[in-house]
Amino acid sequence: MPGRAEQFRREREELNTKILFAGSKTIQRFFALDTAAYREGVLPVKTKELMGLAASMVLRCDDCITYHVLRLAEEGATRAEIMEAMEIGLVVGGSIVIPHLRRAYRLLDELETL
Repeated sequence: MPGRAEQFRREREELNTKILFAGSKTIQRFFALDTAAYREGVLPVKTKELMGLAASMVLRCDDCITYHVLRLAEEGATRAEIMEAMEIGLVVGGSIVIPHLRRAYRLLDELETL
């Protein structure tokens, strides 16, 4: 049985492909904008992903949080760096962020065992 991270990646890729090939120019343009925003620029990709994680914590989007944690692992972020970004999200978002913090922490534990 695939792990949570692999299952998330597979489902995200499959559904994004279906959505993108559905023909909506608006959706295609938004996806392109999102991709462009996280490319290397003045800020390194890892920094942008840390910012995305903090924002996703505040917005309480579990899919977004999972995505950014996985991307940060790919970018070589340390657990301490990821935790600091999550701390910012918690401070800005307040106690309502705690359940999302728990799930993100569990994902970090799972990634360390791979």
